[in-house]
Amino acid sequence: MENIRIGTGFDVHRFITGRPLVLGGVTIDHPMGLEGHSDADVLVHAIIDALLGASNLPDIGQLFPDSSSSYKNISSLVLLEKVSALLRDKGISVINLDSTVICDRPKIARYIPDMKKNISEAMIGVSTDRIGIKGTTTEGLGFTGRGEGIAAQAVALVQLTI
Repeated sequence: MENIRIGTGFDVHRFITGRPLVLGGVTIDHPMGLEGHSDADVLVHAIIDALLGASNLPDIGQLFPDSSSSYKNISSLVLLEKVSALLRDKGISVINLDSTVICDRPKIARYIPDMKKNISEAMIGVSTDRIGIKGTTTEGLGFTGRGEGIAAQAVALVQLTI
């Protein structure tokens, strides 16, 4: 057990008009997207921070700062690919991921298989059966319940193999 590590990630983005909504690398049918420097994929951002935390590495904002034009409108799946490569280089393998998207709208259940596929492909070697994605509402409470934005949380379990 001494080589097993756990990390958590949490992210929030507000809704804005004029931008597609991307969750788990999937464009979701919704009238608003999320505001952010990259594609604002709140789910992938939470997963990245969970992986980085479990690996005792700097957070997503330190690795991919919003002050850098290199990351403007970049797909968060590209950032996940970079983080996955960094973990592999450090001898860290992902045992599993679990995540929750928190919003009253849109409903995400029908998109989950494609989200898992995208995340799995970005993380070379992590099969979809080791990636959990759930959706939940806040029953109309708080900023997600009012439709102001989306939150996501994630947990990653990793193993140091070197």
